[in-house]
Amino acid sequence: QVQLVESRGGLVQPGGSLRLSCAASRSILSINLMGWYRQAPGKQRESVAHISSSGVTTHADSVKDRFIISRDNGKNMVYLQMNSLRPEDTAVYYCYAFVLGDHYWGQGTQVAVSS
Repeated sequence: QVQLVESRGGLVQPGGSLRLSCAASRSILSINLMGWYRQAPGKQRESVAHISSSGVTTHADSVKDRFIISRDNGKNMVYLQMNSLRPEDTAVYYCYAFVLGDHYWGQGTQVAVSS
């Protein structure tokens, strides 16, 4: 098992940046896959980015070249650096971990992009 806690999101102007953090309750060295999802109002939850235990990353086309996922195994943390934010990035962002066949989610953090 693992508990995931996201950092507070916030309100950002279009074009701005924000970094989300996800703190895991245990070592993430053995967690093969961690990532970020988001859910906008009235829409389904969608994948944003994933990172493997070896550091291989994938990013959704909608955020490629703007968002960067990373992990710090020593601190049991996963990050999502979000740059060039757009109004359509407004959503609740969830940290995710896949551990031994089970899915784990954080409680979510709200990110709003608006002027």
